Amino acid sequence: MEIKLSKAESEEYFYNALCNALGSGYMRGYGLVLEVDQTEYSAAKNALKLFEPTSTPCYEDILMQVLREGGTLTFIDEEDEDSVYPITLAEVHERVSKTPLDHLLDMIKENDDACTADVILQTVFFNDVIFG
Repeated sequence: MEIKLSKAESEEYFYNALCNALGSGYMRGYGLVLEVDQTEYSAAKNALKLFEPTSTPCYEDILMQVLREGGTLTFIDEEDEDSVYPITLAEVHERVSKTPLDHLLDMIKENDDACTADVILQTVFFNDVIFG
């Protein structure tokens, strides 16, 4: 079975996964660190502030803006520094729909949790579920 998601849906589910998995520290338990180029991060943060000057963008908003501006997010394995997993917005659009169906449906039905988020992030970054 193939699931087709719009780019907006893929971005929404990925954003929700970032909020749920990063905020809970779920991915940290695997020895992974999320890295983003500080120049790209600052530019994305400034762009969001220009768009909405009275608000303070959250970390996940800035990460999504980095991707929308053509930047990358990278998971680095702390135990094996040669294992790096960069993604761009193209991988988000391509891979969110490849999330195992039970987890993807949980996200679509807004019945998601940190486990759902974890599986979506693994699918996007690794193109597979490696942990758990």
